[in-house]
Amino acid sequence: MSTELSVMMTDLGRHARAAAYTLAQAPAAAKDKALRAAAAALRDDAAAIRAANAADMAAGAAKGLSAAMLDRLMLNDARIEAMAKGLEDIAALPDPVGRVLARWTRPNGMEISRVAVPLGVIGIIYESRPNVTADAFGLCLKSGNAAILRGGSESYHSSRAIHAALVAGLSIAALPMDAVQMVPTTDREAVGLMLRLSEYIDVIVPRGGKSLVARVVEESRIPLFQHLEGICHTYVDGSADLEMAKNVVLNAKMRRTGVCGATETLLVDRAAAATHLKPLVAALLAAGCEVRGDAATQAADTRVRPATDEDWRTEYLDSIIAVKLVDGVDEAVEHINSHGSHHTEAIIATDEAAAAAFLNGCDSAIVLWNASTQFADGGEFGMGAEIGISTGKMHARGPVGVEQLCTFKYVVRGNGQVRPG
Repeated sequence: MSTELSVMMTDLGRHARAAAYTLAQAPAAAKDKALRAAAAALRDDAAAIRAANAADMAAGAAKGLSAAMLDRLMLNDARIEAMAKGLEDIAALPDPVGRVLARWTRPNGMEISRVAVPLGVIGIIYESRPNVTADAFGLCLKSGNAAILRGGSESYHSSRAIHAALVAGLSIAALPMDAVQMVPTTDREAVGLMLRLSEYIDVIVPRGGKSLVARVVEESRIPLFQHLEGICHTYVDGSADLEMAKNVVLNAKMRRTGVCGATETLLVDRAAAATHLKPLVAALLAAGCEVRGDAATQAADTRVRPATDEDWRTEYLDSIIAVKLVDGVDEAVEHINSHGSHHTEAIIATDEAAAAAFLNGCDSAIVLWNASTQFADGGEFGMGAEIGISTGKMHARGPVGVEQLCTFKYVVRGNGQVRPG
């Protein structure tokens, strides 16, 4: 292990902890000023960010990154503007720090309050999506947390260019510039060191592929907000409107195939096989999606490839979908709970009873009725942005926004009470 690298990572942690103490007490106006100033800096530095991203894109193409991974990596004017707008949206949210979550008075006159406070220092380890740099900064700052960011080698130059704009925003608002720090190396050893900084980092958020998340889960000595995979499902019930089903399924699969909320398996009610299966498969094929199906789906269209058992447990992150007939909502729910990753599931139905059975039965962080799984996003939930989707059940589940980046403490006010012996 490199002593120099170990010292560097410890210094990052120590500086983050000091910044976190300051941020925890920072007024909302100062945090919002920094967010808006950082948004302006992103717009002003757009040319430099695009140039840095072009270098990352060229290196990614040379390494043979897939089209989906290159799409995750790519920044254009619209995506830079989306990052800036996201920071402004976060600034417009109510300050989550200091919220009184509950209050009661004991018989002895003591008043007890449960009050929202920052977690402290958030470590974010991510791969090819450089926009995570801005989203993580915005959410951590608004919730009074310091952030240590470790972007992937694929997005190294892009993330550093974005980080420079974020630090400029902090400076304008006179907040500590150590509130957001980038790990200044692509050395994989830095990840292992970061995962052992339990003295300084309170929560780790991994954002990336299965291998990255699995490594973090195995090695981390720090609590995690994480999901291993986004094996998301759309179930088309026998009561579904066909046109709605086609529109939603195409969006859920093909809008952006490389995001964790993309539908990977389509389940169709056997009661709708004669009317819905063939048109749905044809629409997917026409959109350029490879379809892998069970025997019934193959019979509906000869272009369908046979599905294997592995297909029902695969996050493709590509223009590929697995399709299967099921005997109604109960079998759909059983399939999802046993084959999915507890991320996001959708039902297309006009039957309210079927929808209720699906929404109640799916053991997933997000369930939708008559809407695309691609809405699995904190921004779409009105959170401004998200630091990730948590499929765990402790503390935070689903999109992790500013409120989920707070914990709480108990504040007790008395007037001289003592506890009797």
